[in-house]
Amino acid sequence: MSDMTKRDWSSHPAFICPEYKSSVLRGTSQNLIRIDPELAELTGPAFGPEVVGPQDHDLTKNGQVNGEPLGERIVVTGQVFDEFGKPVPNTLIEVWQANAAGRYVHKRDQHDAPLDPNFLGAGRCLTDAEGRYKFYTIKPGAYPWGNHPNAWRPNHIHFSLFGPSIATRLVTQMYFPGDPLLPYDPIFESTPAGARARLISEFSLDVTEEGFALGYIFNIVLRGVNATPVEA
Repeated sequence: MSDMTKRDWSSHPAFICPEYKSSVLRGTSQNLIRIDPELAELTGPAFGPEVVGPQDHDLTKNGQVNGEPLGERIVVTGQVFDEFGKPVPNTLIEVWQANAAGRYVHKRDQHDAPLDPNFLGAGRCLTDAEGRYKFYTIKPGAYPWGNHPNAWRPNHIHFSLFGPSIATRLVTQMYFPGDPLLPYDPIFESTPAGARARLISEFSLDVTEEGFALGYIFNIVLRGVNATPVEA
């Protein structure tokens, strides 16, 4: 590990959180050893416009087969910053999520909820010169996940960012304001209390597109004391 040993653990979840049962099985229990990163880890990978298709950022369109996907359309936008507060341009952002009924397009998801034939639930884009990004999608539904009795995951979208190098790779989750399930979710609660607000998007009427989609802002900081917490 080259970066984990430098993390601010007052902001990020521990590797093992007993309330989040699968972390007990997959989280490391050994002390980490710092390894100085090689040049390749500090300078890459690099992604250009060729890796992004014209509809990759629009999850309301990139999975259409015979009509519009079902559910509440939303716009998610924001900026990506480095540890010094500077925008991070041309960085790849990938997202994946459940559909409006709380079902993923994945063979291991056997939740008794319908799949939407017109919703893939995955997309990607590059940030612009000011580190800004924008996705159109459907607000994901909550779903049961078996961690404990009557366990339900809050509405959320998964984010993966590479930043300028492997050392700035970030995988996290974006939640929605006012979700009543947040206090009951061990994954969200595994993040230290002082940093949880960084995982919750902000509703914005300015971002909302009249007659089409509600808008949310989710800014992301890759490293430093204000870093967006990693996914537990």
